[in-house]
Amino acid sequence: MKRHERMNALLELLGDRGRVEVEEAATELEVSAATMRRDMDTLAEQQLLVRTRGGAVLSSVAYDLPIRYKQGHRAAEKEAVAKAAARLVERGDVVGLSGGTTTTAIARALATRADFAEAGPQPHLTIVTNSLNIASELAVRPQIKIVLTGGVAHPRSYELVGPFSELVLQQISIDIAFIGANGVDPLRGATVHDEAEARINRLMAERARRAVIVADSSKIGERCFARVGDADVFDTLITDAAVAEETRREFTERGMKVVAARPSGDD
Repeated sequence: MKRHERMNALLELLGDRGRVEVEEAATELEVSAATMRRDMDTLAEQQLLVRTRGGAVLSSVAYDLPIRYKQGHRAAEKEAVAKAAARLVERGDVVGLSGGTTTTAIARALATRADFAEAGPQPHLTIVTNSLNIASELAVRPQIKIVLTGGVAHPRSYELVGPFSELVLQQISIDIAFIGANGVDPLRGATVHDEAEARINRLMAERARRAVIVADSSKIGERCFARVGDADVFDTLITDAAVAEETRREFTERGMKVVAARPSGDD
C-alpha cells in the first residue's frame, strides 16, 4: 500500500471510530508502529487529526471525512457490495443513492453495466441522490437521468441535507434505494455520524418500494450517533462475505435479508 493510500485508510478508520491507537492502526494497515506515528504526525500537520498519547483522534476540522479520503480503503469489499446491489436494478428503475463511498461504487457499477450504457433516445435509468460527488460523476452520462435533491451541502461528506432536500424527496417515488451507513447493528440497524444525514437517508428509504442498507463488513456491529432505521424501513442488508454467520442470523431473525457478496478473485 502506497503512503497516500495508507493515510487515506487511516483517515477512514478515524472517520468510523473517532479514535485509534498507534498499535491498533499499525496492525490493521500492516505497517510498523514507527511508520504509523509518522503518518499520524503528517496528518496532524494538515489538521486532519489530533495526536494523543499513543494514538490520534479525529480533528474537529474533519469530523466526517470527504469522499476523496476514503476511496482506497476496503475497495475490493465495496466493489463486491456494489456489484451485488447493481444486480437488483432493472432497466427503467428509479434508484435512490445516499452519499458515501459504497453508494459511489454502486453508481459506477450501474453506469458501466452494459444494458444501461447502450445509446438510446431516452435515459435507461433515473438516479435520485443527495450526493454531490455521485451527481457530478454521472451527469456526463446521457443514458442516466440524474435528480439531485436541493439542500445545504455538508462541507465534509458532500451530501445535501435540510428542508430543501426533504421537500424534493417528499414529492417523488423511488423503486429501490441504496443507503450507506457508518455502522450497522442488528439491534439499532443503520446508523450514521450526523443527525441531518440520518433524517434524509431515512426519508429516501421511506420513499422507495424497496430499501437496502449497503455497508462493507467493517461497519457491521458498529453503532454511530444517529439512527437511520432497521427492518422497519429496510428489507435487505448487502455486505461482504467476511461478515460472521452468527451476525447474519441475528439480522435474519429481526426480519432483514442478508446478502454477503464475495470480492472478485475469492474462492
